[in-house]
Amino acid sequence: MTPVSRRPILLFALLSFLLLIPCFWHSHIQAGDLGSHTYNAWLAELIHQGKAPGLYLAWQWDNILFDLILYDFSQLVGFTLAEKFAVSLCVLAFFWGVFAFIHAATRRLPWSLTPLIAMLSYGYVFNMGYMNYYLSIGLGSFALALLWPAKRRGIVVATLLLPVIYLAHPLGVLLVLGVGAYRLVWPLLKGWTRLMLPAISLVAFYAVHWITVHHPEFEGDWPDSPFYQWNGADQFTIYGQRYVYLSWVIIILALVAILFELWRFPKSPEPSPADQPSSTWKDRRVLVEFYLITLCAMTLLPENIRPVPEGSWIGGIVTRLTLVSAIFVLAVLGSLRPHPWHFAAFSLCAAFFFVFLFQDTGFLDRLEKNSEAITHQLPFGTRVASSVYAPPGYRTLYMHLIDRSCIAHCFLVSNYEPSTLKFRVRVDPDGSPLVASTVDDSEALQFGNYQVQEDDLPLKQLYQCDSSDLTELCIRDLVAGELNGRLGYKPHFPWDKD
Repeated sequence: MTPVSRRPILLFALLSFLLLIPCFWHSHIQAGDLGSHTYNAWLAELIHQGKAPGLYLAWQWDNILFDLILYDFSQLVGFTLAEKFAVSLCVLAFFWGVFAFIHAATRRLPWSLTPLIAMLSYGYVFNMGYMNYYLSIGLGSFALALLWPAKRRGIVVATLLLPVIYLAHPLGVLLVLGVGAYRLVWPLLKGWTRLMLPAISLVAFYAVHWITVHHPEFEGDWPDSPFYQWNGADQFTIYGQRYVYLSWVIIILALVAILFELWRFPKSPEPSPADQPSSTWKDRRVLVEFYLITLCAMTLLPENIRPVPEGSWIGGIVTRLTLVSAIFVLAVLGSLRPHPWHFAAFSLCAAFFFVFLFQDTGFLDRLEKNSEAITHQLPFGTRVASSVYAPPGYRTLYMHLIDRSCIAHCFLVSNYEPSTLKFRVRVDPDGSPLVASTVDDSEALQFGNYQVQEDDLPLKQLYQCDSSDLTELCIRDLVAGELNGRLGYKPHFPWDKD
């Protein structure tokens, strides 16, 4: 092997190594629902051992791939390392999937965009812990990269990936089918007939909007105004206002890069080297169409919906899908002529982003260590409810990192997964002493609004007891008749009555 051929492999290895540093810089990966996934992997182990009365494992074909990977790793290396290894695989799949898609769509290797792709890999969806969805979009990006050249072999391989993507999350399959069909049909249309594709897409999104509006029993609610904030850059906004400023800097840099390209090369780019032909304006146009369609979808789709009154919510629809918008924006940027200032400017943004992320996840890690100091002193089998909230300015309200603290020590009754019947660990209709049996009870426990019943006891409450330092936690015994969140820090929720 020559030094020239080794260079891409070494660069791939180096980037992969640097990319995984945030998975190992704290004792635990702080990523929203991830703590719940890990805790429920422990419950799955107890179910296999016959030590989890009232709980059972259900097979399902979606929303399960990450949980299976996590569980299998845990049987080999324990839950702490299993979490790091499973998440690392997801990060690599997402980063290189997006990289491959941009390369296929633009016919350029997007090295200058690697800082932005790395930021997106640790953006809002990652920090919310939507790991199955996150993995499905990464694998879906790989499938689109295979499909994009419209060659038979690539289409066949992409099709074979669909069952694996569906195991992670159905939205990844919808991404591949929708974008793939659009991409394959688009070149067959000429002139005004190409407007049929965006028109059909918008009609489909409007149909969802109309159905949701005219069926109030779905309890649909809509993303916050103004709509243009859901432009893809919101994926870089996670834990506070400084991320908002940074996202605006990224937007401005992206607009400057696009305007510079339009000014310098108003018609078409000059040919690239033979081995790396440049993208054309026609290639770029379809990417711009994809982005504008997703932007319109953000104004039409609900953020949360509850199809069944007694069932669980389908939540975070718009704030999840802006991840796809961000990928299309990166593809548009990848179609531009690379300039040294692109990489330099985006690298500086990434440096600020990861410093902020290290600081904020460090705060969460201290909170979890304080939780462990309490739960590790409890007798095994202690039943605990947790109402622990994020600081003001965070895009999430409730913190699931407490779940992980209970592994091998206590049972978290407020655990939300089993009662939703959307995960592999589920609760029997007759209930279980280990977990709330209904979605409403689980939500009330998490948000401190549950009225304790006599047959709930004994039950302890873990809560933030110092509003000036939200990492400080206390635990107390609950009594019948009280609200479980009666004491301690509690933010004002949008649905609370004044």
